[in-house]
Amino acid sequence: MFASVSCTSTGSLSPTAEEQKALTPDGVLSDLMAGNKRYTKGNLSNPNVTKRIAATSSGQFPKAVILSCLDSRVPVEQVFDQGVGDIFVGRVAGNIENGDQLGSMEFATKVAGSKLVMVLGHEACGAVKAACDNVQVGNITGLLNNITPAVNSVKGIPASERNSKNAQFVEKVVAANVVQTVSDIRNRSKILRDLEKSGDIKIVGGVYSISDGSVTLLD
Repeated sequence: MFASVSCTSTGSLSPTAEEQKALTPDGVLSDLMAGNKRYTKGNLSNPNVTKRIAATSSGQFPKAVILSCLDSRVPVEQVFDQGVGDIFVGRVAGNIENGDQLGSMEFATKVAGSKLVMVLGHEACGAVKAACDNVQVGNITGLLNNITPAVNSVKGIPASERNSKNAQFVEKVVAANVVQTVSDIRNRSKILRDLEKSGDIKIVGGVYSISDGSVTLLD
């Protein structure tokens, strides 16, 4: 369904409308993962920032939209070796979806033509740790309530070990939270669900390692 088409490299200018239209979801995903390999090796492409700013001043045709955590250790564009005009990035603690994020993803795909939606969680996520500890403070409480179902979905951990001090438990909740968000996106957005069914986009989840910079895709 998703034949591979090469993406514009970060070393050149960002995609044109014609180039974006020719891309496929699988091709975009492959491009991002190849960029992540370059990132982990410290071999980032020349971003041509000045030329890209000029080229995108009259329009943008990004290839993907990535919903990431707020964490400062996850510089999304750099993680995938992308430059100005290549990707949309939405950020919120715990990489959860809400109405505003869903609307943004619908705009990125249905209106602006992006081919891929990615939810990117990360190792040792502070928001996930707080949810594991059932932190209750200010507006953070409402945010963490979105992660609680992922906490509860992880089974086989004794009650005394279901907290942020248990790295294995946190790791499982991080992955479960990404899977949950991907599922919620499909369930809550008919636009995105229909675009995926028709093969126009792909919705995927991944986890970023703050230890080595690699991204692991989740099934």
